[in-house]
Amino acid sequence: MNKRLFTIVLAITFIFSVGVVASEDVESSDFVDPSVCGGCHSDIYDQWKGSLHSIAYQDPLYLKLEEIASEETDGLTDDYCTKCHTPIGVLSGEVPPIGLDNPDLSDIAGKGISCDFCHSVSGSTGIGNGAYLVSPDGTKRGPHEDSTSPYHETAYSELHTKAEFCGMCHDVYHQVNNHPIETTYTEWEEGPYNTGDVTTTTYCQDCHMTPGVTHFEANPGKSTSIGPEREHIYTHYFVGGNAVLPGLLDSKVHEKMAQDRLKSAATLELTAPQAGAGDEADIKVKVTNVGAGHKLPTGLTEAREIWIEVVAVDASGKELFHSGALDEEGNVDPSAVMYNTVLGDANGEHTMKVWEAESTISDNRIPPKESRVETYNFMIPSDAKLPITVDAKLNYRSASQELLDTLLGEDTFVSPIAEMAAVEMEIGSVGGGSETPGFGFALTISGILAVALFLHKTKR
Repeated sequence: MNKRLFTIVLAITFIFSVGVVASEDVESSDFVDPSVCGGCHSDIYDQWKGSLHSIAYQDPLYLKLEEIASEETDGLTDDYCTKCHTPIGVLSGEVPPIGLDNPDLSDIAGKGISCDFCHSVSGSTGIGNGAYLVSPDGTKRGPHEDSTSPYHETAYSELHTKAEFCGMCHDVYHQVNNHPIETTYTEWEEGPYNTGDVTTTTYCQDCHMTPGVTHFEANPGKSTSIGPEREHIYTHYFVGGNAVLPGLLDSKVHEKMAQDRLKSAATLELTAPQAGAGDEADIKVKVTNVGAGHKLPTGLTEAREIWIEVVAVDASGKELFHSGALDEEGNVDPSAVMYNTVLGDANGEHTMKVWEAESTISDNRIPPKESRVETYNFMIPSDAKLPITVDAKLNYRSASQELLDTLLGEDTFVSPIAEMAAVEMEIGSVGGGSETPGFGFALTISGILAVALFLHKTKR
């Protein structure tokens, strides 16, 4: 597609994907600074501060990726991702240009997805690509029908209680060819947690805005210091699986919550027939998505890495098998089982640049409540010391080391690994030789029957 046509299509896409209620221009000064909200909503403000929403336009990885995209498309992507990373900046016309060094960028626009933006959302034009309608008229919209305030007008918004509110930004489609880039909302919509019944459906807010790590958990209390006691108040930590960014920007509470969420998202099961020295070990690892209402992983899944690491050592500590190790550059063994998506460019080649994406080469992520079973085989040396200990881990990184080195420079930052789940078992026996599964148990039963028969005859 030539650049002129790209520009026309991009302009049309932008017009129809973002709307503002009111014909006059919107100014960043139309929105209240989050610290003002914190005067009455102190707990909620403290939860929001340091969240991924609050630092959405301070993320150094996002900003660098956006800078590269801008350079390679001559600025044609500048108002695309920014619609959700700094919505006030885009609505006010302060962005583009992109970046924190923009002299026109107001303080509130630099605070990402802030209180007054979300609570000024008055409607939606659909799902994805920043499909929000905003009315910065001083009325704060939210999930309570009986809210009152001496400081501002209030209004009940059913949209704020629905997954569609989150879906306005948490689905992303290519701005020209409409190819799906991020599909978190769609994964939920098509999954088992969306039952179609409001009494049994688990919405995004039920996991990401409550104390429960992977399920709804009531949070009784007050949303303001002068408000009524309620059976449930939504929390505003907005924690997902990204522990890297809070760690980079020193948000320790959110970093720990993200790590806990990752540890609750999946389970591992490890099975293997008994085998001895000189035999082939047949290992099966079962991964189950038990805690995420979307696929594992989700979001920018061509950057995310979830992989299985399997290590087998004999009784002397000698390593016999290792899949999923890191090389000297910090990259995952290319033969490891990796759960992610691989995007293709116009030539069908793998690309990490979402603005080049025209196809999905592969997608082996794990849907909600579903499992994957992976098989590993290796020979046990004839001189191996038995038993053999097999360890399996499910590891997670928000971004590969290769991507971080590309964006930030080599040796700048080591991509941390979170252990989502782990399991261990022993195979083999000191006497060597293979065993049929359950054979040892069968011998035990036979022995018991033989003893019983002997005692019966003795009594006679």
